[in-house]
Parts: sequence; structure tokens; C-alpha cells
Amino acid sequence: MTPKGQENRGTGRAAEAGDPATRDLEPGDAGLAERITGALVGAAVGDALGGPVEGYSPDQILQRHGSRIHGVVGPWHGDDWRTARPVAPYHKGDGHVTDDTLMTHALVRVYARVRDHLDAYAVAGHLVPDLMTNPRWIPELETEALPLHRVFLAEKWLVARLHYGHVDPREAGVGNIVNCGAAMYMAPVGLVNAADPRAAYAEALDVAGAHQSSYGREAAGVLAAGVAAACAPGATPDSVVAACLSLAKDGTREAIEAVCEAAARCPDFESALGPLRAAVAPYDTVGPDYRAPSLGARRPSRLHAVEELPVALGMLTVARGDFRHAVLGAVNYGRDCDSIATMAGALAGALGSAVPREWSKTVAEASRLDLWEPARTLTGVTREVFEKDVRRRRAHERAFAGMGGPRCSD
Repeated sequence: MTPKGQENRGTGRAAEAGDPATRDLEPGDAGLAERITGALVGAAVGDALGGPVEGYSPDQILQRHGSRIHGVVGPWHGDDWRTARPVAPYHKGDGHVTDDTLMTHALVRVYARVRDHLDAYAVAGHLVPDLMTNPRWIPELETEALPLHRVFLAEKWLVARLHYGHVDPREAGVGNIVNCGAAMYMAPVGLVNAADPRAAYAEALDVAGAHQSSYGREAAGVLAAGVAAACAPGATPDSVVAACLSLAKDGTREAIEAVCEAAARCPDFESALGPLRAAVAPYDTVGPDYRAPSLGARRPSRLHAVEELPVALGMLTVARGDFRHAVLGAVNYGRDCDSIATMAGALAGALGSAVPREWSKTVAEASRLDLWEPARTLTGVTREVFEKDVRRRRAHERAFAGMGGPRCSD
């Protein structure tokens, strides 16, 4: 396979009948299972499509591939992927998911064990041991390995601080580089709190406290809130953005507002690539050269935001909620586009926009992962957690009424 003549590949066998994320649904028709499946499968597909062009600019992507990306493509350096970048010898491309999906699935496994809302202690007690002790198939390494051996340094921080440092889990994220590392896998929190953005935001902030601080932690909370908002019947990209803006703080809120205002004026993702980058640039600490971050990069700040979340919301706005166009916009944006496309895919999938069959099957087969099993698991957990929440709420109502407060009708 040569670096220049490599074709965009988006083919594969049709998905099995009954895969909720691939059904053709009318807007608003998606139920809980369809939305959870769409969000998780959609996040994995976005991750896989964005992986091979991560770190490059739209112009570099265009020059490398001869066109915009329209589906699954191979590694940037072709068959030389193992040695072209020794610092990151991963097989990015050919439908392989990256650490975004590995961490998302790990968080789903934590929910499957706890079967209730999570907090920072659940990260210490369940997520960290999962990363350290259970070998799994790692698509980019083409072998079974501990997930810890694949995740980025910002995720290895979890093990260093919680397992070896015995830091209070609620404070363990302090000192880590501030990036989108927690936000990239926070969609399950939004799904467990489907249609309740405020609860999703609060839970994600608690969970992410073990991993991130400052605007990295804030991005995790807002992404979870956006996914929860997208699950509500009748949700639209505008209602998702509004929910995010109602909860976001400081630079994160300003960045989302600026990017989505720019996105509203763009008819398609091609026209949005420049304006969205210009809108987020004042809030992004990495700087114009993604592979050579500025000295002020990734430090705590109330004035800044991670780039990935506002751009994902912006591409969702440009695409008017359509999965294919939101994800392709995120992928062709470049820079940290696997994480941007992961977030855009989760949001569009939660809205009920179908994940293209040819993409989901290709990614599942290439990554040797059942992309639908985590969704089935999380759907069951979400129903259980909701029933527990109802019982807890009813108990609170009875106790409050016993103190002379107003009674609530069933």
C-alpha cells in the first residue's frame, strides 16, 4: 500500500438486521436502546475514521489523500506505520479504533460491575484495575495486551496517581496535563443519565475528577450533559448546544458559544473547517502547530477550553444532527480529530441519526470488536439505575412529606 494512491474505503457487509444503530429511523423515533447503541457505536466509528489523520491539518489531509476523507482509510505512512513514528508505533487506520474507544468500553464495564451511578472512587476501584490486569485485543497493536500499554500518558496518569500514589480519587486529576482525555470516554455517563443533562454533568465531573482538572474536567462534564440532552425525545442539535451552554462554565462556555455561532453560518463541513478553527483558537492552548504545542499548552485555566468539544458541537450544528456529515466534518478538521469525531459520533448517534452500516461493520471487523455488546450492556444498566433513582426519589418524597413538606403525587 503506497502513501499516495490509497483509496478511501467505506465498504463492508450490511449490518445484521436488528442492530439499533443502523436502522433507518424518523427523527424522534429512537428509543433508549437505539440512542445508547447509536451513541456508543457512533463514537467508535468516529474514532476509527479519525485515527489515521490525527494530528494533521485539513490542507495536509487533502494533499495526502487527494480529497477529503469519506470513509475508512489506511495509515498515514502506509506500510511503514510501525517505524515512521517510533514514539507512537500504532496501526492507526484500516478501521482500527484507538484509545478513545478502549477507554469508553472500559467505563461501560465499570458500570456493568457497579450497576449504579459512578464517582471518582469507582475509577480507582474498578477502572484502574481493569486497565492494569485484563489483557484485551488492542487493534492498533494487533495483539492482546493490557489497555494500559496503549493509552496515552494522560491516561497512564490514572494508574500512577491512584494505584501507586494512593491519592484521594476526587483530587487525583490535579497535576495531569489538561486535555480532552476524560471527555473522550465520558459518553456512557450521559447515557446512564439519559434526558437529564444536569445529572450527567454532575456525575461526569465527579468521575473525571480522578483523571482531569480545570477545563479538561469541565469538558468531560459538558460532553456527558450533551449526550444526555441528545437522548431526550424531540432533541435537536440546537437543544443539545443549549443544554451544554446552560451548564458550561468559564472558557468552555465561551468557546462553545463562539464555535456554534460560527457553525450556524456554514452550509457544510467544507465551509466550516476554517471558521471553526478560527473561532476556537483564542481558547485553545495547544496553538497552531498541533504537534509542537505552545509553552502555555494544557495548563489549568479559567479562560481556556479543550478544542475537541466545541468543534464536535460545531460540526453537529453544521450537519444539522446528521451522523455521516458530523463525523466527516470532525475527521477532515484534523488536529485531534479522532477525539473530535468520537464526540460528534456519540452526540449524533444519541440524537438517533443512523450510523452508516458500511462503516460500523468495517470498523467492527477490522478492530475485532463487538461494537454492539457494550450498548446492550449499558442499556440494561441504565434501566436498572433509573429504577433505583425512582425508588430513591420516592423515599425522599416520603421523608420530606413526613417533615411537613408538600406531598408529590405519583
